[in-house]
Amino acid sequence: QVQLVESGGGLAQPGGSLRLSCAASGSIHSINRMGWYRQVPGKQRERVATTSSGAVTYYANSAKGRFTISRDNTKNTVYLQMNSLKPEDTAVYYCYANLLITSGNFYNDYWGQGTQVTVSS
Repeated sequence: QVQLVESGGGLAQPGGSLRLSCAASGSIHSINRMGWYRQVPGKQRERVATTSSGAVTYYANSAKGRFTISRDNTKNTVYLQMNSLKPEDTAVYYCYANLLITSGNFYNDYWGQGTQVTVSS
């Protein structure tokens, strides 16, 4: 009923930039929080940046000053602009949304399929 489709991952050089996009579609009534998590093999998934419907944003310390999250509520889309990329940013990035479907009573968490970001020279 709900799909989160990511795009924009790929290969970047250290110091370079990438922009991730994630569009939510389906029977969506409203979206509370959207954002991005990332995961590397053998480690837990970690929150990178999120933004709420009230425009409250969160950034991991590793992302502050380099990444910018933004959201287009008219398109149910969230973006992550990543600048000054470092090799340690290499991970699979997952889109996340906490939303209410049209036939639902509670907000639930939904995830995208993940997009690979590799930072290497």
